Amino acid sequence: MSGIGKLMKHAARMQQQMEQIQGEIAKRTVEATSGGGAVKVVARCDGSLASIKIDPQAINPADAQLLEDMVVTAANQALSQAKEISTAEMGKVTAGFSLPGFG
Repeated sequence: MSGIGKLMKHAARMQQQMEQIQGEIAKRTVEATSGGGAVKVVARCDGSLASIKIDPQAINPADAQLLEDMVVTAANQALSQAKEISTAEMGKVTAGFSLPGFG
């Protein structure tokens, strides 16, 4: 088989693996909290948020800014963890595969 044929076959196999991993990643979740657990965010490893839980005791209309900050902090932590997992899993598929001019 020619070099280009092998390359195309390898690329097709890698694409299948990437699609499979993307499906698996979409099902995986991570959890982050802030405010001592007052806010809990669950994110999917595909970069979307699955849920946000707020302890009713953290809801103080006079201190809405603090609650908003806790939600943002927990969401950013969860999304960061999710991105790390996604990048690591996708890196397993593409490890050792390089095309001239692409990295």
